[in-house]
Order: sequence, then structure tokens, then C-alpha cells
Amino acid sequence: MPRVTIDPLYCKGCGLCIEACPRKILKFSDEINIKGYHYAVCIDNDQCIACKLCYTTCPDVAITIEK
Repeated sequence: MPRVTIDPLYCKGCGLCIEACPRKILKFSDEINIKGYHYAVCIDNDQCIACKLCYTTCPDVAITIEK
């Protein structure tokens, strides 16, 4: 089963991954990172299809997808 991991230290909260996700399983965290951004988080890894659209749209290379 795929697993999406978003590193809160690298994420600047641009939201590109959230818009790109066809399953809409990414959202902004209620927490903020050390840089003051609401970073993206995956809310349902069970629904991930490992399409890698979030990974390819992330300008900060903050996303890892494991199979």
C-alpha cells in the first residue's frame, strides 16, 4: 500500500500538491512549521494510488511516496 510523507521542514504551504491530488487526500495542517507555514499533510494514506502527481508538482521536494 502506498504511503505519502510530507516533510514539514521543507514544505512552504504552497498548496500545489493539494490541488494536484486526484483523490483529494491532502490538506493543510492546523500546525505551522518552524518557518511559519501551514504545511501539507496526508489525511488518508489508504486512499493513495501512488500517482505521484503531488510529488511532481512539489517545488520544494518535500514529498516522498513509498510503495
